[in-house]
Amino acid sequence: MNKFLILLAVVLLPGCFISRTTVDRPLNAGVVSRLVPGETTAAEVAQLMGAPAEVVQLGLRTAWRYEYKVQKQAAAFLLVLGLRGVDAQSDRVWVFFDEQGGLTHVGTSFASDQTEYTVPGF
Repeated sequence: MNKFLILLAVVLLPGCFISRTTVDRPLNAGVVSRLVPGETTAAEVAQLMGAPAEVVQLGLRTAWRYEYKVQKQAAAFLLVLGLRGVDAQSDRVWVFFDEQGGLTHVGTSFASDQTEYTVPGF
């Protein structure tokens, strides 16, 4: 009987969890601001920012993508009902180079600090 009550309590008691996952290393907006189209070279970008997550060939030109992703999860389990919320945000930097490896454009999006723990219904 005692084992049954313990098992029943474990099954019926609510539970919850939270987790935080990151992919790659954080991107520094100060370093990105040092990238100057028409002046900075691909070698300098690699020295400042490291290896890109993706390299895209655009004819004779190239584009490099840098990304830092944060994902937060929260969940609550009540009896047989489970509620789970996931929020993922990224910091992303695209740099574009001409045929000679000179920087032509920089595109940025910084949103990883806006990631939140959420559970639907709460």
